[in-house]
Amino acid sequence: MERIGEKLRMLRLRHGLTTRQLAEHLETTNSQISRIENGLRQPSSDFIVKMADFFNISLDKLMRDELDLD
Repeated sequence: MERIGEKLRMLRLRHGLTTRQLAEHLETTNSQISRIENGLRQPSSDFIVKMADFFNISLDKLMRDELDLD
């Protein structure tokens, strides 16, 4: 889970979203997204579920240490 911020940034960029746009979709703030992406904050389990649902990927794939999200 230590790389969740990197995964969030990669997924956000792959979907062509700004941090503000993603924050709206995930019902959080732009600064919260930024803190998670930069490793300054760990997301809650509820937030991780929202991420997986929004990006349509499994929780298992999201939580693994590998960054293979193809």
